[in-house]
Amino acid sequence: MDLVVGRVAKSHGVRGEVMVDVRTDEPGVRFAVGNVLRGRKSTGKNTFVDTNYTVTAARNHSGRLLLSLAEVNDRDSASALRGVLFLIDADDVSSGDDPDEFYDHELQGVPVRTVDGDDVGAVTDVLHLPAGDLLSVTMSDGREVLIPFVTAIVPTVSRELIEIDPPDGLLDPE
Repeated sequence: MDLVVGRVAKSHGVRGEVMVDVRTDEPGVRFAVGNVLRGRKSTGKNTFVDTNYTVTAARNHSGRLLLSLAEVNDRDSASALRGVLFLIDADDVSSGDDPDEFYDHELQGVPVRTVDGDDVGAVTDVLHLPAGDLLSVTMSDGREVLIPFVTAIVPTVSRELIEIDPPDGLLDPE
């Protein structure tokens, strides 16, 4: 499984720098000079091309990261990278020993039950939307339900079990 650590937002300047939206807690490690990044670009209907890029310079600019890449040396080449996702293999990282820290993929398949002990189903995905995060849960009867990933509704989260305290109607089919 792949984890996204950054996305190319646009080109910057005429020398081929790219502006990157960072999606990692460790940008200094992931985007260090000399690192080889795996970039994935969509080429159409569910087809992707992976290309390696070597970081030659990295600096902050207006809240984003500017990268210079060995393989990109002009504005046109940099513009062609718009939307490229920089990926790492999930097996190469660990969320550590802190029980309150986890990656989204570590919650996939985790059983969900109510605080009263009723089985609900299992997490299929964690969605990050502008309005907030949601747990996508496939219920025991096969229905999918989206649960706001907030402490008031999801008081207990671990890699083994997620407990929810759903408001009236959240899990009802109607």
